[in-house]
Amino acid sequence: MTNVIIILALLISPMAIEFMYSKATGRPTSVRRSACWGLGIAFLFFALGHFVKTQGMVDMLPAWVPARELLIYLTGMLELIIGIGLFIPRFQTTAAMLALAVFVLFFPANIYAAMNGVGLGGHQSGPAYLLIRGPLQLVLIGWAYYLCIREKQ
Repeated sequence: MTNVIIILALLISPMAIEFMYSKATGRPTSVRRSACWGLGIAFLFFALGHFVKTQGMVDMLPAWVPARELLIYLTGMLELIIGIGLFIPRFQTTAAMLALAVFVLFFPANIYAAMNGVGLGGHQSGPAYLLIRGPLQLVLIGWAYYLCIREKQ
């Protein structure tokens, strides 16, 4: 459950810092910029997990998935690229769209891990973890779409 709090803190921190800076200096805020930065920091955190907790991530995939460890490293690289892209204005929309795809495509691994009590990031709590992870996933999807993609339009 700690991961959920960390993810929310990473998402919100740049926006909170920019808001305080804006109040102190009188400069306008950019919701889109700080939202993309927050999502970028979160994706760097997600990527880090793939390289630091590799075996735990491997365990989140069913045994029938081929080359699970390689897949974890490749998806970690993808998340790293998305995270970096969210800091670069000309790539933010594309990176946010990729983030949306990742949230949808990777969610079955979270379901599998929770149903099998995988000992990583709250999944060891079993299916009850999905009561938190599911809404968090919706928050992440909404954040990426409404604040990082739609905000530009």
